[in-house]
Amino acid sequence: MLILKINLQLFAGEKTEKATPRRRQEARKKGQVVKSNEIITVIVLSLTLLILRYWVPYIINDFANFFRYILTYLETDLTVNKAIRLIVEVILVTVKMVGPILLIALVAGYVANILQVGFLFTTESLKIDLNRLNPVSGLKRIFSKRALAELVKTVFKTCLVGFVAFYFLFKQLPRLSVLMDVPLKLSLETIGEITYTIGWRILAVLFVIAIADYAYQVYEYEQSLKMSKQEIKEEYKTIEGDPYLRAEIKARQRQMASRRMMQDVPKATVVITNPTHFAVALKYEDKMQAPVVVAKGQDLVAQRIKALAMDNDVVIVENKILARTLYKEVEIGVPIPEELYKAIAEVLAYVYRLKGHF
Repeated sequence: MLILKINLQLFAGEKTEKATPRRRQEARKKGQVVKSNEIITVIVLSLTLLILRYWVPYIINDFANFFRYILTYLETDLTVNKAIRLIVEVILVTVKMVGPILLIALVAGYVANILQVGFLFTTESLKIDLNRLNPVSGLKRIFSKRALAELVKTVFKTCLVGFVAFYFLFKQLPRLSVLMDVPLKLSLETIGEITYTIGWRILAVLFVIAIADYAYQVYEYEQSLKMSKQEIKEEYKTIEGDPYLRAEIKARQRQMASRRMMQDVPKATVVITNPTHFAVALKYEDKMQAPVVVAKGQDLVAQRIKALAMDNDVVIVENKILARTLYKEVEIGVPIPEELYKAIAEVLAYVYRLKGHF
């Protein structure tokens, strides 16, 4: 029995259940989301290659013009002011040539993050965690399954990309070997074309890797969020409250409602009984549109209602069908339905005759 109990406890602690919406929401607040850096790399490189395709001619033209401009300095004496002005101009030209590419790469990286995780702002990653300084925890992270998977992925990606690049360059060796004998412009165009083609072939490989990596990230994310049955129970208790406590609260609410109900029995006009199983107390005054059920009960509660009615000279009328109907269809504090008006009117007429009101 002891071994069975221990096994059940161990099974209850195993994280075999899918994460609840609350668990996912808490993880997102902490910055734990599904994100693949490979997808970001593919999007950034794709847009960068597209921009380079149309921006490189302008870069070459600006660079050629600037190079001619620099050569004019060789015909004059270089002073400190000229050197400073030349440095400033070099910086401006560099920003003009490279700035748009860097800006687009930055925007592409931001958009790639938004596409994966949406808009998310959290300060959890900025909080100081002393556990990160623990060498034991650091070693566990280094030799963890996730770290091993990242290492395998990096080595595989490097080898595959290197092979694709080398294989294509090897096939282009005949074209590259004659570049020394062609004009500079044609040589640059050839190199640009080869580079552009290699870039897209590498991107095709990276795209396949990115899809596989994203699928793995989703799997890893779901595994990391899995919960044990005990954790789900604890979460349910946190949200809904302890079931024992809720049962106790409901029991006390029923006691209070019963106490208030019994206090209204002496004020009732009539009590209609089954005669032993059901009892329903009705109150009716001239200002009311219809009689109201002020108390009702079954078995022992019905007997208490009848006892209170007798102690306070409330008329008790036996009507099995009417008592059962009122008990099942009308709640406490609710006027009787219209279809019962005639039957209740006959009962009230009988009560008023007993009390000499007619």
